[in-house]
Amino acid sequence: MKTTLKLMTVLFVTLLLSCGGKEEKKKESISYGRKEAPAKKETPKEKAILASKKIDLTNKGLGPITSVTLDSEIDQKMVKHGEEVYKKMCTACHRADKKFIGPAPTGILERRTPEWIMNMILNPEQMVKEDPLAKELLMEFNGSPMANQNLSKEDARAVLEYFRTL
Repeated sequence: MKTTLKLMTVLFVTLLLSCGGKEEKKKESISYGRKEAPAKKETPKEKAILASKKIDLTNKGLGPITSVTLDSEIDQKMVKHGEEVYKKMCTACHRADKKFIGPAPTGILERRTPEWIMNMILNPEQMVKEDPLAKELLMEFNGSPMANQNLSKEDARAVLEYFRTL
């Protein structure tokens, strides 16, 4: 019984010592007379405007389209055809109102000329090689080039008319 009592006492004392309240001491840095380095003030950098948000209503792009005349009234028959072409050929990469693999066409006519849009649809390879804005768009959209869907000028014009309704 005395042995058991001694063992219990030793175990109890060991338990108390191991769980004792250790205080962690904060390490103090030694400065050796140096002054604290001044905090760097971050000046807000000018945010670069994304290519998809830039407005350029002078660039007509590179390709077969040199002039497009838009009537004041939207041709609903052409819109219907353009919407069908867009849904069939373009929705793999574009969503009408949000960024996807490619930019959203909503409001595109407020940022680009009709000629530039049609040249991008009809001649995407040359546009991304030589047009500065198309190059920027390529970089903004992770280097995903626009596929040439080999649309006719009439189909591209119908898609442009559909874009006017977005």
